[in-house]
Amino acid sequence: MKMTFYGQFVAGEDQEAIKPLLRRNQAFGVGAVLDYSVEEDLGDGRSRTSAADKETGDEAKCDQHMETFLRCIDASRGCSEDGFCAIKLTALARPQFLVCFSEVLVKWRRFFHQMAAEEGQAGRAVLDTKLQVEKLQEALANLGIASKAEIQQWFTGENVGTSGTVDLLDWNRLLDSRTKLSRPLLIPNRKTGQPEPLLSRFGEEEEQQLKRVLQRMDVLARSAMEQGVRLMVDAEQSYFQPAISRLAVETQRRCNRSQPVIYNTHQCYLREAYNNVTGDVELSHREGWHFGTKLVRGAYMEQERERAAQMGYEDPINPTYEKTNEMYHRCLDYVLEKIKQRWKASVMVATHNEDTVKFTLHRMKELGIHPSDKKVCFGQLLGMCDQITFPLGQAGFPVYKYVPFGPVKEVLPYLSRRAQENRGIMQRANRERDLLWKEVKRRLLSGNPFSP
Repeated sequence: MKMTFYGQFVAGEDQEAIKPLLRRNQAFGVGAVLDYSVEEDLGDGRSRTSAADKETGDEAKCDQHMETFLRCIDASRGCSEDGFCAIKLTALARPQFLVCFSEVLVKWRRFFHQMAAEEGQAGRAVLDTKLQVEKLQEALANLGIASKAEIQQWFTGENVGTSGTVDLLDWNRLLDSRTKLSRPLLIPNRKTGQPEPLLSRFGEEEEQQLKRVLQRMDVLARSAMEQGVRLMVDAEQSYFQPAISRLAVETQRRCNRSQPVIYNTHQCYLREAYNNVTGDVELSHREGWHFGTKLVRGAYMEQERERAAQMGYEDPINPTYEKTNEMYHRCLDYVLEKIKQRWKASVMVATHNEDTVKFTLHRMKELGIHPSDKKVCFGQLLGMCDQITFPLGQAGFPVYKYVPFGPVKEVLPYLSRRAQENRGIMQRANRERDLLWKEVKRRLLSGNPFSP
């Protein structure tokens, strides 16, 4: 059965059903981000399936999703020039693994900031926070994490701290090597101050899951590169996101050497958005690969706040919509400045906010970034803000429609979140209707109703 309702928001149930739409948009200079709308969230834990059977079933489902994404890449190649295919890590990895991996990454980062605060550096921007190597090694030894000789060996082996200081990007490289240790790495508990294993929940099985998801991403990335399609790694809930971003960066390291094939996604409704963007841009510059991201405001605000209240942690979301707008423009401006400086960076401005589009166009003009450079592109959802999308396409700017497709039962949650994210949709729909009616009247009065 082809998708016949939600007509303007969903293209169809499979890759064949969406091809006519993609070709029609392409004729007006509008590309596509194909988005097979499948993802997973944490279950309620009440399943009667055995752990072993559930694990096998979960892995088989992840493999099935990978095959679907491969077909999506093939459809994108055939219908959209320079197109994207969106992938979701919760469809390629078990959600509980992503939570576990995220917790490890967050603990490691907090430990760094805790030591920085003890040196009087609390509140500094992430790239401005630097620890003296000698003091850091001494502090780690005093905490009983390892002997001073072992700690010095860590730093030497990873070539970390050669400048005499360590920032968060250096610190994360140490974690890469530590996860391979069989001996538990102990860090202080933030509340009790007592040492606890950082990797207590990251054992051999989690290592295997990490390898499997990276293998799936590698299969998708190789297929995308062979067919001239780019992959967009979608952002999801904050309790998954540290792992998702880390996995996206690992894939970018391998695949973005000559051009940006893999794009990450940064959610600007998060308080940490600017630190996340600047950290990833700086990392790509140090290592010599192409940074690519889609900037969004975010789609899980109500769920995030409810979970934070239930579990007693700080709300990760900016307090107001205005603060999120400020964060979006700040992150965007940082990337645009790096593009001007000829860093290897590209950005998709994914927004339905006309002010943000105008801001981007103004800054591109100021900075001398030409649309033909293809460093900056724009994105809107199918069926929304056509008065933004199509004029951009006709003016020569790279612009894309996010085209969701898939079975009805899997698309409905996606559409529900988009409605939450865009609660001003009716005002925009009314504005589009008014613009269309104004154009109809203009053409009738001019005596040329069928001529623009």
